Amino acid sequence: MDWDDIAPKKPKSGATVGDNLATLSVAELEARIAEFEREIERVRIELEAKRRHEQAASALFKK
Repeated sequence: MDWDDIAPKKPKSGATVGDNLATLSVAELEARIAEFEREIERVRIELEAKRRHEQAASALFKK
């Protein structure tokens, strides 16, 4: 059995970078922008958490 056969598949997001935009309506494009903005905010929050963790570890090991 191949790993691909048993590994759970990730659900496809409604918006993917590089998708053809020509066929989307104005409402679909606006929804897509909103979805990407939510994802950007989620990534920024995670990035900030990792930076804080990195700073704490650096402070701990530099003593």
